Amino acid sequence: MSRMTKKQQKTLFRILAGAVLFAAAVALSKTLPALAGWWALPVYLVPYLVVGGDVLLRAGRNIAHGQIFDENFLMAIATVGSLCIGDFPEAIAVMLFYQVGEWFQSYAVGRSRQSIAALMDIRPDYANVEGPDGLTRVDPEEVAVGDVIVVKPGERVPLDGEVLEGRSLLDTSALTGESVPRQAAAGDTVISGCINQTGLLRVRVSRPYGESTVAKILELTENAGSKKAKAENFITKFARWYTPVVVIGAALLAVLPPLILGGGFAEWLHRALIFLVISCPCALVISIPLSFFGGIGGASRQGILIKGGNYLEALAKTGTVVFDKTGTLTRGSFRVTECHPVGMEEARLLELAALAESYSDHPISLSLKRAVDKPIDPARVTGAEEIAGRGVRAVVDGRAVAAGNARLMAELGAAYETGDIPGTAVHVAVASAATHAAASDWVYAGYLVISDEIKPDAPEAIAQLKALGVRKTVMLTGDAPAAAGRVAAALGLDETHAGLLPDGKVAKVEELLAHPAETGVLAFVGDGINDAPVLSRADVGIAMGGLGSDAAIEAADVVLMDDQPSKIAAAIRLSRRTLRIVRQNIVFALGVKLLFLALGAFGLANMWEAVFADVGVSVIAILNATRALRG
Repeated sequence: MSRMTKKQQKTLFRILAGAVLFAAAVALSKTLPALAGWWALPVYLVPYLVVGGDVLLRAGRNIAHGQIFDENFLMAIATVGSLCIGDFPEAIAVMLFYQVGEWFQSYAVGRSRQSIAALMDIRPDYANVEGPDGLTRVDPEEVAVGDVIVVKPGERVPLDGEVLEGRSLLDTSALTGESVPRQAAAGDTVISGCINQTGLLRVRVSRPYGESTVAKILELTENAGSKKAKAENFITKFARWYTPVVVIGAALLAVLPPLILGGGFAEWLHRALIFLVISCPCALVISIPLSFFGGIGGASRQGILIKGGNYLEALAKTGTVVFDKTGTLTRGSFRVTECHPVGMEEARLLELAALAESYSDHPISLSLKRAVDKPIDPARVTGAEEIAGRGVRAVVDGRAVAAGNARLMAELGAAYETGDIPGTAVHVAVASAATHAAASDWVYAGYLVISDEIKPDAPEAIAQLKALGVRKTVMLTGDAPAAAGRVAAALGLDETHAGLLPDGKVAKVEELLAHPAETGVLAFVGDGINDAPVLSRADVGIAMGGLGSDAAIEAADVVLMDDQPSKIAAAIRLSRRTLRIVRQNIVFALGVKLLFLALGAFGLANMWEAVFADVGVSVIAILNATRALRG
């Protein structure tokens, strides 16, 4: 009882009271001869109104608002008709079992919604803001960017931010579906919705609550139901036409056979009433949306946010998956993998490159600084200058040093290495003095190879997609062809296109979409802000949400919260399972309905069998639909 709503509790009480009164009415009519025939009607009306009064009221209100044909109207006509022909017990029994079925449906739907609500119960209740007078507990929406908050063990991280002090383990299962806690220490970024397990953390807030991870997840989940799949829209349209058709069919069944074939009007009216009870489309109208709702909830349990049933349906038909490279198939964390000096030692070449790049925060610059064994002394560097799209120039130990790509070397006139380099090459040139106006001043010192690491589960992700029958896997990247080819070969991708700008990626996707027979539904997977246009253009846009940009997440239709490419295959499997459940419910519900409609029309089904065809089928279909929630 504790899991039921007040409305469900009231309905259950009314059903039980109606059942007791119904049993009492049957007992009285059997024991008192005076209550024979129509004299028993007042006795049976009491349990009938107790059980079905709300159905009659809803039917009346809907008729007043022009919404005539629905299940309330069908039940009202069928049961009132049974009363009119003297079948008092049948009328009450039909209404009683109908209400039992409706209560069960409401309870099943409520439990499913509760499961998803519990799963997504990541909304923080408060934040501990640090101030001159100590900690103040406030609403997360009142916390400003730059404020310092304290997250104690057992508390939920209320806002996104950077850890200033402390070390702890964070439970991210509600966001990512991963059961293994993540480490958090000073300098790390933490996202809202996680639960702090062990140590106390001081966090500087980096985003307001409205832009935080938890707020966006809740918004995506709440809005998912508004984007319906084709199957859901079909059922809505089907019910709109189906109900009037069966009402007209029942009316014709009650009138035409007695006029044409002769016979008792009451018998054919009884068949028509049975026909109406059987015809209720509850099983389809409730179970199909519930299946998609459950599929979206089951996906969220695995850290996969799907923004609507239409995207869930599209995922199931995915024929081509197109990937961005950096941050999607690779970690996006660069490291020095090769060192090729010319006229100096490897350590000296690496040191010069790191010193020249010491004032840059570019990922490649950071990888160079990490590769040097000793601390970098900034005092050795003067006149640092960043050259957009090429590299940097600086004065190191009184000599001009340039570090960058091949275009920078060509501009300086340095004779650089032009061979096939399997990665991102950082070329280094050194001038004879601090001034470097003439091309002849520059001497080529060698190059370093910077490589991005492939994500551990990326090979398995590609293998799983191919096992699922995905026709083609494609990689689009702005990286050099050699680096892109190395990654593609390691992963077993079907196609690779390198050296692309954002508009180039969109153009390639357009090319693929121009051949739908070969491509099928096209899904694009990306993470950066430059991927937003192509995420929007694809049939299904999938964003890496854990480290991905806000723009990519907004443009995407599916968000992977833990940045694991293998979750793409999991999302496709789940979507296909959900669609199987939907098809099962459609075939089962319509099949049983059509069978019993035929039996009812020919007088081979009684009112009790009609109740099973309506309530029983609805209950079975709903139980089947709830399987989608398990993911």
